[in-house]
Amino acid sequence: MKTEAESLLPLPPATFHILVALADEDRHGYAVIKDVATRTGGALKLSPGTLYRSMDRMVQQGLIREISSRPARDMDDGRRRYYRITPFGREVAMAESGRLAQMLDLARAKGLAPRKV
Repeated sequence: MKTEAESLLPLPPATFHILVALADEDRHGYAVIKDVATRTGGALKLSPGTLYRSMDRMVQQGLIREISSRPARDMDDGRRRYYRITPFGREVAMAESGRLAQMLDLARAKGLAPRKV
């Protein structure tokens, strides 16, 4: 029987990358876009439309939440909205990581992926 977190799997790639970007710190949308692009070496560039549609859906699913705490005024743009991963979002990201790891193990067993070094 699937857990609630597993019922959301597989995650769309944008959703997974957003969760990873928020795993270690709260971020506003543009910071998420920059983090994803940096972490993927530019292979994935989220458009603002994709980002905000995904984030709106993720808020509704309880994966992330908008937060009211902000940096000092001189370091912030008042229009920015900041987001934080929820405990449920972390659980879903971990479930997706496990699913991806299992798929990689299966591919390695068939010679379709590099061996671990």
